[in-house]
Amino acid sequence: MRPKRSFAVLFHTISSGISPVTARLRMTRLAGALLLGAALATGPAHFAEARGAPESFADLAEQISPAVVNITTSSVVETATTEAPELPEGLQDFFDQFENGPGGPSGPRRSEALGSGFVISEDGYIVTNNHVIEGTDEIEVEFFSHKRLPAKLVGRDPKTDIALLKVESEEPLSFVNFGNSDLTRVGDWVMAMGNPLGQGFSVSAGIVSARGRELQGTYDDFIQTDAAINKGNSGGPLFNMDGQVIGVNTAILSPTGGSIGIGFSMASNVVSKVVDQLREFGETRRGWLGVRIQDVTPDVAEAMGLGEGTAGALVTDVPDGPAKDAGLMAGDVITGFNGQTIKDVHDLTRRVADAPIGEEVPLEIVREGKSETLQVKLGRREEAEAVEEAVAKPGADMPAEVELLGLTVQPISPEIAQQLNLPEDAEGLVVTKVDATSEAYTKGLREGDVITEAGQQKVATLKDLRDRVSEAKDAGRKSILLLIRREGDPRFVALSVE
Repeated sequence: MRPKRSFAVLFHTISSGISPVTARLRMTRLAGALLLGAALATGPAHFAEARGAPESFADLAEQISPAVVNITTSSVVETATTEAPELPEGLQDFFDQFENGPGGPSGPRRSEALGSGFVISEDGYIVTNNHVIEGTDEIEVEFFSHKRLPAKLVGRDPKTDIALLKVESEEPLSFVNFGNSDLTRVGDWVMAMGNPLGQGFSVSAGIVSARGRELQGTYDDFIQTDAAINKGNSGGPLFNMDGQVIGVNTAILSPTGGSIGIGFSMASNVVSKVVDQLREFGETRRGWLGVRIQDVTPDVAEAMGLGEGTAGALVTDVPDGPAKDAGLMAGDVITGFNGQTIKDVHDLTRRVADAPIGEEVPLEIVREGKSETLQVKLGRREEAEAVEEAVAKPGADMPAEVELLGLTVQPISPEIAQQLNLPEDAEGLVVTKVDATSEAYTKGLREGDVITEAGQQKVATLKDLRDRVSEAKDAGRKSILLLIRREGDPRFVALSVE
């Protein structure tokens, strides 16, 4: 029987513009024209390196099964039902709570739930999802041998939905290792193990359907797979063909709640860092830069006079913190962090989170068209997030003063500042009306927004705004960059001046 090849090679071939039929012909016709020989030397060489999938997954399943566990949790609840985590429509959480339905007993009672996990050390550390154990009183782990042990919570991280448990065993436990999820390719074979729908240990296989998926978390890096995973698989491992864990099964996309072949596993390179911190400190310790940022879109890049294809994270605000101490300013574009190129906001956020706290790291920026390098000493995000910030509220409608760029604006007066909960000395232009057919409306500007900068210069009067627009036109620019504040949250918006 001809061994099956990894679908990653076929995906690469198709995405590279080579048809599967052409690729097969190039592989099978070993003799022929010189043109075909040249083709074989370039494109299809990838097939020679392709890994074959086993005719059976039985050996792999037998090897890793002892390290996969079922998790049973129990807790006392006040009502007959508990609310599931709020997720985007169609995105179903795995946490299967086997509770009494409507009409069941009321008042306090004990509720049980099921999930999955896997052992990562012979002394009993176990990884699962946070939502599997969150709010529970008791946690019990069942091994493939049907041995049961109580588990205690070491630490958890809601941001990545990862939790670390610990069991005490008289004998060393079988365990599995994390693999490098960055080496995983779309089309590679994968195998999932867990406790779907409370049916006990179960194996399913499929391929990696996509990588780098973001659902709703700041640190999301999900591997999408079509390996069948259902409720109860939560916290279970996703293996590569070397028996390494490359993901933790966390969510499925489904209109019905059942598997339709779209499952998501948090990438092991994210999970392993979280687990290391939970194991050492019992909590996460992420780096904190202290800036508000947004992606550099093509229109924003054009409005700022940046080169075509400029990537990075655009700084919209620099409150008190490490970035301000390092000299970072609103309008700077962060293009590199600690020697690594920054592609976008998500990329910077993850790299900062992984960086050491309290140590200086180089920050590469573009300021007014020139490249600079700053040294910044990172703080700790968890401590920064614990500080509550006052949030301004938008005020009532105000009379229009002048229309420009699809906006009706007027200067901030003491009365307006009071209505918007702004400082008495606040400067800028408040938006009192937005043309619903304008570009400004399409890009999200609304009544109550405050314009504080235009063309990266402060604006306090209507003349300031007119002058900035005229300067942009005279410079041959197609758009102007506005700094907008809404409820204290700043962002840059590029509007056409043509």
